[in-house]
Amino acid sequence: MRAASRATALALCVLAVAAVAGCRRSAGDERLRRGDRLVTATISDPKTFNPLMSVDSASGAATNDLFEGLVRLNQRTTLPEPMLATSWEHDDAGTTWTFHLRPDVHWHDGEPFTAADVAFTFDAIYDPKVPNSLRHVLTVGGKRIDVEVVDPLTVRLRLAEPFAPLLNSIGFVILPKHVLGKALTDGTFAQSWGIDAPPEKLVGTGPYRMTRYVPAQLLQYRRWDGWWMHAESDVMLPRIAEQALLIVPDQNTMYLKFLDQQLHYYSPRPEEIDDLRGRAQRLDVKVERVGLDTGMLFVSFNRNPAHYVHDGRRDPRLDWFTDPKFLQAIAHSVDAQSMIANTYFGHGERATSAISPENKVFYDPNLEPYAYDLEKARALLTEGGYVDRDGDGVREDRNGNALEFDLSTNAGNQVRERLCSILKEDWTKLGIRVNYRPLEFTTLVEKLSTNFDWDAMVMGFTGGVEPHNSSNLLRSSGNLHLWQPNQEHPATPWEAEIDRELDLGARELDLEKRKQHYWRIQEILHRELPLIQLVRQEQFVAYKSYLENFVLTPWGLYQPERIAIRP
Repeated sequence: MRAASRATALALCVLAVAAVAGCRRSAGDERLRRGDRLVTATISDPKTFNPLMSVDSASGAATNDLFEGLVRLNQRTTLPEPMLATSWEHDDAGTTWTFHLRPDVHWHDGEPFTAADVAFTFDAIYDPKVPNSLRHVLTVGGKRIDVEVVDPLTVRLRLAEPFAPLLNSIGFVILPKHVLGKALTDGTFAQSWGIDAPPEKLVGTGPYRMTRYVPAQLLQYRRWDGWWMHAESDVMLPRIAEQALLIVPDQNTMYLKFLDQQLHYYSPRPEEIDDLRGRAQRLDVKVERVGLDTGMLFVSFNRNPAHYVHDGRRDPRLDWFTDPKFLQAIAHSVDAQSMIANTYFGHGERATSAISPENKVFYDPNLEPYAYDLEKARALLTEGGYVDRDGDGVREDRNGNALEFDLSTNAGNQVRERLCSILKEDWTKLGIRVNYRPLEFTTLVEKLSTNFDWDAMVMGFTGGVEPHNSSNLLRSSGNLHLWQPNQEHPATPWEAEIDRELDLGARELDLEKRKQHYWRIQEILHRELPLIQLVRQEQFVAYKSYLENFVLTPWGLYQPERIAIRP
């Protein structure tokens, strides 16, 4: 196994100590005091305070506690649980869903929350003048969901066909019709609640109200005493009266602020974990493992004839990249131990599936990883007819073409660049000539989506609890189906089978039966190797030891309203 570069981590620690010792405080920079105020941080300013228009994490973080949805994810069970809706049921066909809304819920301005607000939010999502990502998710069977207001506390949704992901898809925030209805009618909804909006104009049903926004410095929040969950509890909820969200330019600055005791909790990078453990007692923090990354890192090979077939001539790379022997050899050349040591400082695991093991419902635990075995990889290449015929150290295929191709990833992503370096080293040992070509992100996107001019790519995708949300990647017609996107008809029988399983999985309402469809998809991907899985990072959190009920899961904070600061 290759030795990890501990020198990098040591250098970062030295710089951190020096920076903390020498920094001057600016507005918003003050050390924590025991009290009723929670301080966290986000990277960059929000772009909007309109949650439906939000496409960046900073905007989402800025409004997360102001608004609520009909349901929310239970981060422990990974199943939806009631929020603004108390209960729901569907008919036998699974095409009509009825949601019963929570009574006595009010907006921050005192107006009652009703079914009309739910219908209005759906109208905003489907409005062509309101660009948003939810419209695609909520298009079922090619049609929008029909929303009926049965009475002030009952909403009925009618779908064109059964859609099992519905509950995992309607956790989006509900917006006030009485505040934003005119803007939707006038066609100005997309411009509503920009970052210049006064905080008191942001009206939600959530546990906090925004009280102050200072660009490039901080956002401040105060508990809203009219929150419905407080009325249903024997203690004041949320437990913490005030919150501050510091705005920092990058992860390094965030780490420095945590070391300077300006933040209550922080998610450290792998190279910072050992350093934080050494400082835990002095900083009065606990450092705990949260779990594995919920996304995936993989290497994929281009199988698109649009790039490899011109004027009737077929580039040999297309034959290599669709050859099971070649792909299996590549899978057996993934040195997961070295990747974990050199990119995650020992904090990671070998990945076997496109779905993370943290997804307890849909992850298939029966898949066996391709063992790192260069001898087996060499044997597979030889079986496939890839032999060094001229003694130059590079294998040739049966037609005498040298086994040579480009390997790319997005330039500046240090983790992926290290992964590429390790892959290239082992592929060279196998007799493959690899040209590493890092790409600027805009160029990378162009190659993946427009001109398809690439050979092998190390990429990553985020993951969630709902596997249907990956259908744009897995479906043969998807525009994110990297290895051959936008297919009019499935190019292979196994891609056609994945398409069928995606359709069946989306329509099956019985959870135990439904998960079998996604297990089958994972088995096909594991066999056909369009996405050769690499490694998953272990996630950690460091937090002040006097925080009570602080539970961070791979899917987020569990019941954040119950977090408290011990006096």
